[in-house]
Amino acid sequence: MDSKGAVEAALFSSSRPMRVKEVADKTGLSDQTVRKALADLAEDYDSVGSAVMVSKINSMYSLRLRDEYSHFTDKFSDMEIPPATMRTLSTIAYNQPVLQSELFRARGVRTYEDVRELMSMGFVAGRKTGQTLELTTTKRFAEYFGIEGGRIQDVKAWIEKNQGQ
Repeated sequence: MDSKGAVEAALFSSSRPMRVKEVADKTGLSDQTVRKALADLAEDYDSVGSAVMVSKINSMYSLRLRDEYSHFTDKFSDMEIPPATMRTLSTIAYNQPVLQSELFRARGVRTYEDVRELMSMGFVAGRKTGQTLELTTTKRFAEYFGIEGGRIQDVKAWIEKNQGQ
């Protein structure tokens, strides 16, 4: 078995980023072999100018498109998050922490449905504050969108950088 191919297959078929140990456990390879395969894969993708890259966020790895190619996905895949819900998510991400009651005033009655959906997707967390919820994005949000760091300032910088794409 080609270790680089096994690691590539694991990352390709996973629906979420994975730690080296997890890839090693599932492929039967050693941690060291997985790390070497990840480095080789990253170099291979870079050397040919591939639209795909090995992404490392904190200690987790995934395959994803380079930012400059991400606009093509809209043309070929169904939108997983409806546009109105995406606007609610971006408002939460940019203004976090934000109270659901403030979000309601800004976005309207659909806010409650959007927040429920975003929480079920794991992108938003809510903490009870009085009669409302204080909303923030989650680690899953940062992983899904490829935002390194995942801190509030990292999310805000990423949104500003990618605005209009």
